[in-house]
Amino acid sequence: MPPSFGFPMAFLRNDAVNRVNVHSGIVAFAQGAGGLFFFVYLLSAGVSAPLALVAQAAVVTGRFLVRPMLLPLAKRFGIKRLLVAGSLVMAAQYPLLAQVHGVGGALAAVVAVSGLGEVLYWMSFNAYYAAVGDAEHRGHQIAVREALAALTNIVAPLAGAWLLVTAGPRWAFGLVALVQVLAVLPLIGAPEVAVKREAPGVLKAARPALWLMIADGWFDSCFLFVWQIALFVALKESFTAYGGAMALAGLVGAAGALVLGPHVDQGHGRRSAAIAYSAGLVIILARAASLSWPPLAVAANAAGALFFPLLIPALASVTANLNKASPCSLRFAMVTEAGWDIGCFGACLTTAALIALHAPLEVGVLLALPAMFGQWVLLRRFYPPRRRDLAAI
Repeated sequence: MPPSFGFPMAFLRNDAVNRVNVHSGIVAFAQGAGGLFFFVYLLSAGVSAPLALVAQAAVVTGRFLVRPMLLPLAKRFGIKRLLVAGSLVMAAQYPLLAQVHGVGGALAAVVAVSGLGEVLYWMSFNAYYAAVGDAEHRGHQIAVREALAALTNIVAPLAGAWLLVTAGPRWAFGLVALVQVLAVLPLIGAPEVAVKREAPGVLKAARPALWLMIADGWFDSCFLFVWQIALFVALKESFTAYGGAMALAGLVGAAGALVLGPHVDQGHGRRSAAIAYSAGLVIILARAASLSWPPLAVAANAAGALFFPLLIPALASVTANLNKASPCSLRFAMVTEAGWDIGCFGACLTTAALIALHAPLEVGVLLALPAMFGQWVLLRRFYPPRRRDLAAI
């Protein structure tokens, strides 16, 4: 890449990253209008909260089992083609979701297609993004990606809720599938990233990130999935109220999405992570205390939107730079994605069992705390008190 002197926003000079960020923004719209309603639609379709979480555990189990089989395809076709295929398969899950009416064949089909689409997509996305990004601008580039996602999440939940209420699930999820398909367009013209035939040492290189991702999978399951169920129940299972609450959260998240990326690139990742996890502690406790009062739950949900813009530039900068420095970005992503699946599987089944035993949903929300603490302990060693260039990790 040519020198960036004199260009005040040098992190925008990388065309491949810009294309992937636009693609990611479109996918975020589909996620906000459709994926965000996955659990709550299952509840409205007669699937209990414990079984909805068991379904998610089944999705990640499928991802875990299928993932090793994708390496030969990646060697033959490259990472970008797998990313495009994953985006298209993910689109197929939405029309199937509209067919779910309780536990049955439609739900099993959703689990199978979701697992295949997600393993194709997220493994390829993480590997591709790490490979084409710039270590010295990683925090900025990820912050731009998160800002685009946050902006789309202002409109997408409102659109999803409106379509579900006025047009019904078939039209709503059908249009979401179309948006997901259109997300492949920015990838046309992006460079392909080849996969090495052999890459010894990947597991050793990925081990530090593996433990981070196990904790992240557990945390995300409680902070996102369990909370979505709890919020929907607190809002009397209203799609309109739920969509409005998520749109408000998107507005709050967009306001802070570009704040901490530059701090990470300038060696302030430790400070960013400390602020994020301190805020996360307060948010989780507030969420657990808010479920009996819907306005407070909506406020706690909005506050939660600040957490990921605070954390992701610091967390993803570490994992992406470790990935880029590894012998093979795709194999590295296979290991770390498997770690996320393990954490998600454990959290979903644990929470499902507790709810089935009549524990309140607040317990599931609070289960995010030990994972958050473990993640902070693991992450802080990458950000010592003195300033350090993350590219040297």
